[in-house]
Amino acid sequence: LFLPGTLIISSYGWYIFFGCIAIYLLLQKLSDMMQSRRPHQTHTDLEPLLIVKQQEAMEAARRKMQAELDTQAVKYKEKQNLLEEAKRRQKIEAWESIQEGRSYRANTRFNQQEPGQPSSSNLTKPKSGKKSLATGFNALTGDGGGSCTWRPNRRGPSSGG
Repeated sequence: LFLPGTLIISSYGWYIFFGCIAIYLLLQKLSDMMQSRRPHQTHTDLEPLLIVKQQEAMEAARRKMQAELDTQAVKYKEKQNLLEEAKRRQKIEAWESIQEGRSYRANTRFNQQEPGQPSSSNLTKPKSGKKSLATGFNALTGDGGGSCTWRPNRRGPSSGG
């Protein structure tokens, strides 16, 4: 005597057993994923006094960081103002030197150097303004030109047409 349920279990029993195990594991995995998406609520997070203290500490840290940022911004602004003032002063001096007929560039170079620092131009000898032509060059003989020498034509048939 076989009942219809026993007939199904006897023919498909292993498939049903492994299917139940797979469904159980799938449900476990889904429940873990759902719990990980929810924010974790611990016992300390639920206490209102701790929440208030954390918020006050965070606000104090933000105020401190903002104060530091403000002081840095003020220092940067002062530095920029000093640089702009120096540039403006240099432009005024250059304009005055041009009006007086002096050299503009020499005045700016002199102003850029620190008085306490020795400059490289003070350490070396001043160069003479006259530059001689390359020594050994004679235009009539063609000697000493360096790169202007005669070279033979290349071998082979001429190119082009």
